[in-house]
Amino acid sequence: MHQLKYNKRQEAGFRMGQLYAYVLNADDDWKMPDLIIPVPLHPAKLRKRGYNQSESIAKGMSFVLNIPVVSDNLIRIENTETQTRKSRFGRYENLKNAFKCLDKNSLMNKHILLIDDVMTTGATLEACATELLSIDGTVISVSTIAFTE
Repeated sequence: MHQLKYNKRQEAGFRMGQLYAYVLNADDDWKMPDLIIPVPLHPAKLRKRGYNQSESIAKGMSFVLNIPVVSDNLIRIENTETQTRKSRFGRYENLKNAFKCLDKNSLMNKHILLIDDVMTTGATLEACATELLSIDGTVISVSTIAFTE
């Protein structure tokens, strides 16, 4: 994870996504989604970082599961300040209107696998899921590679 986040090793995210997909595929209770959506970065942050870690993971999962990755529909419209020193509620407040779905019709009645690299409080995933669940018939599954305690 350190290599992916801080040393620009996108291939580490791709490989983690592949490995995680193999684990999911082996689970009898796993319900195959229709598509994968990585948590988006604001365009300014994407330019600064050069890539989206969650998208690297999503692409690895897509390679194994043969499910499309949709990276251009759910977008981050607010360039929020860093979450690192915020409380759970502060994180929620910081993100509650940060995401927007551009083409809701294309996601109607879809099972979406929402991917993030690390979950701390779940505020980012919650904000994304809230936007996606405003679409008729959507079902959301969430996956992260790591979580903090």
